[in-house]
Amino acid sequence: MLAAIRDFFERNIAGPGRDEPEPRALQLATAALLIEVARIDRDLDERERAVVLRAVSDKFGLSAGEADEIARLAEDEMRAANDYFQFTSLINRSFGQPQKIRVVELMWEVAYASDGIDAHERHLLRRIADLLHVPHGDYVAAQARARQAATGDTTPGTTPPR
Repeated sequence: MLAAIRDFFERNIAGPGRDEPEPRALQLATAALLIEVARIDRDLDERERAVVLRAVSDKFGLSAGEADEIARLAEDEMRAANDYFQFTSLINRSFGQPQKIRVVELMWEVAYASDGIDAHERHLLRRIADLLHVPHGDYVAAQARARQAATGDTTPGTTPPR
């Protein structure tokens, strides 16, 4: 399994003299954070996995097969990771503030895909938002947009910006 991850990195991410991360590295880092939300409660259910696949596919314009490959590799990466820094540092170097806020929003969408948000998910989301330097107001707005998308809630003030 680790050989498959290493081969993927060598084929798609690593390489001599690369200063800019490859798009696949960003896809994998983003997918890893989404997967972590889904598995933090020790129960990666199919609804959460479907949201992860849709989010990765939509955000990066990937086919269903490519999104599935990225998600599988991200699951393996998260199992082997000691912390979130390898993922958040890459995102911080490569994404602007609106993109980082969108990652947090996607994480909330994954959390809302299950039967409720538990304390572990809330803690993880706050921690990742802090590591991505997402201000609290943007964090709350991202949560509201994700809740609206998940529930169809049309409470005033939760409409996403255009």
